[in-house]
Formats: sequence, structure tokens, C-alpha cells
Amino acid sequence: MRLPSRAEFLQLRRLLPVVAAALLLVALAFPMWTIEMHAAQYPGEPLYLHLYAYPHIGGDYVEIHRLNKYIGFYYPDPVYWTPNYEVHSRAVDVPEWSLGPVAFVAVAAAGAFVAVAPTVTKLERGLRRQFVGSTVVFTAMLADIQYRLYQAGHSLDPDAPVMGVDPFTPPLLGRYEVANITSYSGLGTGAYLTALAIALLVAAYACRDTDATIREVPELARRARGRVSRRIGEVTRSRRATNRPPPEEDADG
Repeated sequence: MRLPSRAEFLQLRRLLPVVAAALLLVALAFPMWTIEMHAAQYPGEPLYLHLYAYPHIGGDYVEIHRLNKYIGFYYPDPVYWTPNYEVHSRAVDVPEWSLGPVAFVAVAAAGAFVAVAPTVTKLERGLRRQFVGSTVVFTAMLADIQYRLYQAGHSLDPDAPVMGVDPFTPPLLGRYEVANITSYSGLGTGAYLTALAIALLVAAYACRDTDATIREVPELARRARGRVSRRIGEVTRSRRATNRPPPEEDADG
């Protein structure tokens, strides 16, 4: 198989998928999701929880587990992977968590494979397929995470010490309160790296029909701003024309 030349590798449609692949692999080393918790039991001392793309939890997970057990909310059971915490017998099974690294490595490998496509036709086809595949993979992951959060919050242990806690769904982003605990969930470093990688894949797909290189990025950015400005101007003029009142009829007419 003929490998692309060095000049071809500098094309954005080949270079960006490789950079995105590297970011996805690096993202596995950082938390994807973080939670800051404020509890009356720890006045003035917020607790932090860091969750990774594989079954691993960092931060104050021991202290937070002690708080969660009072309402019957437990860390998930990854089933196929031994996590760094004790799994409760009533924990929700989340076997797909064990496959998190597989998804990241697969998308990264696809990016590297597409970058070495021997012909432009195969490169464009590969970029299109990776764009669709990556979108499906990460959208499915987000949907699955939110579903599992719903499942965990609606499967509270009925034998928990604190009774009467209403079922809840921890959000991926935002503030929520359960009993006397206030939590703030947000993205971790790994999630930001993943988002950047996805943005690069989108940019590579947008550049699939051009052989522009990294040196031409400033000019491409100026052209893009120009197109956006013209489009905004066209929309503005169109709205003004639509909202313009009709001319008054001549009284003698």
C-alpha cells in the first residue's frame, strides 16, 4: 500500500485525524466527569469525585461512598473489570463501562487508519465514515451514561438508613440536591480533550474536498469569517424586507 508523502500528511484532512487520535488516547488518562459535593457532615470542606472512561474513580470516593450509602445510592458495578472501590451487592450493573477504553481506542485507530489512505477517494470516503461513526459512538455513550444515572437514582436501596428520599437523576452538568447534600457536576479534563478531538474530526471532514495545509489555516479562517458575515448580512436584509410595511395607497387611487 502506498503511504502518503510528507507533504500530503500536512494536509488538514490527514493531519487533523492523527492529532484527534492522539488526544483521544491521552484523554483516557484524565477524568471525564467530576462532581463537587457539599454536605453538612463536612462543613466548609467540599468533596470531589472524578470518574474516568474506564472503571476507576478518583478523589474523595471513600468519603462520598459513606454519604451515599445512607440514602442507598451506590457506585456502579462494571461487571467485567475490577474497579478500585468495593462494589455493593445492590449496585446497578454497568458492564459497558468496561468497554470505554475500547471505544476510545477504536475511534483513535480509525483516525490513524483514515490518515494513511492511499488515494484521495478513499480518504474522503474514510473521513465521511469516521465522522458518522464517531458521532454515533459518542452520542450513544452520552445517552447511555444519562440512562445509567437515571437507573441508579431510581434504584435506591429500600433498606438504606435514611428513608423517604425521592428518586432522582444526577445530571451530567449542573447542580442538584439530595437530602442534605448539594452537588455540582461538570466535565473533567478528559472530556474537554475528547471534545477537542471531536472538533478536529469535524474540521477534517469539512476539509475533505481540499488539500489545504496547516499553513493555510489563517486564510481559511478569514474566508470562513467572510462567508459567515455575508450570510448574516443576507439574513438581516431578508428579515428587514419581510418586516417592511407595505406602501400606503394613494387616497385618490
